[in-house]
Amino acid sequence: MNANATPTTDELAFRPAHRVNHALTAPLEKRALLWMAERAPKWLSSDQLTLLGLSAQIGAGICYALSRYNRYVLLLAILCLGLNWLGDSMDGTLARVRQQQRPRYGFYVDHMVDIFGSVALMCGLGYSGFLHWQTAIAMLVAFLILSSESYLATYTLSRFQLSQGLFGPTEIRILLVIGNLAVLRSPYSTLFGHRVLLFDLGGTIAAVCMFAMAILITVRHTAQLYRQEPLP
Repeated sequence: MNANATPTTDELAFRPAHRVNHALTAPLEKRALLWMAERAPKWLSSDQLTLLGLSAQIGAGICYALSRYNRYVLLLAILCLGLNWLGDSMDGTLARVRQQQRPRYGFYVDHMVDIFGSVALMCGLGYSGFLHWQTAIAMLVAFLILSSESYLATYTLSRFQLSQGLFGPTEIRILLVIGNLAVLRSPYSTLFGHRVLLFDLGGTIAAVCMFAMAILITVRHTAQLYRQEPLP
């Protein structure tokens, strides 16, 4: 490969999409990530953080699967979720602080990593026995639909939505941590007098909310694009 090759027209014309994050923790998280990125050791790279995020999410899935045999492995899953947050959230911040952005590479790799990591996480949850496989698959499908909509909107509207409403990836991790701690006490909850798996209840609510959100956002963006590109 010629390292001095002239950039193509497409490469020169590429402009990163506007990033939008209205999540509950976004302001505090942004300050924390900037503080850490400015003090990160020189040997640490964005690619290493991305790999850490993926490895930790796969590790969390493995921990969930192993929790089928020992519930206290969920504590290790919490550690993996924390490392996943660090790697997944800080890689882009570190690149921006060091002025080493690779917008197309970063966007593509980060989100393929998210997809593979989410599959590993949901497979682990499904095997754990703390929720039914149907719930795990519903959550995964809903997440993939919502993610696909976000990626398509990024391309067509030049607007990358990092959160949906007040919830983003960090809020989901926090809910998982709370769920893990609750399951350590008891894996069951009571709903209208019926005993159900706590993760089943939370997972069903999450899947329904994600499906509904995907439908509403799709309708809104379709209407927006229709107005922007009217028929002649």
